[in-house]
Amino acid sequence: MTKDLVVTRTYNAPLEAVWAAWTNPAAVMQWWGPNCFTCPSAAMDVRVGGLSIVCMRSPQSMGGQDMYNSWAYTRIVPHESIEFIQNLSTKDGISLDPLAVGLPPDFPRDQRCVVTFKALSPTQTELTVTQFDWIVGQMFPLAELGLTQCLDKMAALWPVTVP
Repeated sequence: MTKDLVVTRTYNAPLEAVWAAWTNPAAVMQWWGPNCFTCPSAAMDVRVGGLSIVCMRSPQSMGGQDMYNSWAYTRIVPHESIEFIQNLSTKDGISLDPLAVGLPPDFPRDQRCVVTFKALSPTQTELTVTQFDWIVGQMFPLAELGLTQCLDKMAALWPVTVP
């Protein structure tokens, strides 16, 4: 049985800024990775056929290990959507088999991801990230927590407005 992981956030930022958060390496480095993890590098080649390689570093208390993800872009509609295939990878973007690096069998390989952007107003944007076909198992709730934390960290890129 599979399940799609879908997380939506509304940001107090214009569409162009939220788009840049996904396409600008300096911006990606500020939010990629769950809480307490950092992103020391993001090599972005955001175009159909391009490959981005983002690094997630665990905290020292968890070993300080660098883990890489590759995003192989399959479809891009500027300021509307980004579609890519996500994999664990080496720092050079070579895909790794999750089982071979000790992850459970329900960790996906060649996972289709879609990020959609929707301007709600000139200063507010809705972002939805969908990761397709997760095998329902022990990794799904961890992936959901990690993605939620990443997108919450993204909110720190813009000033918060207080009503």
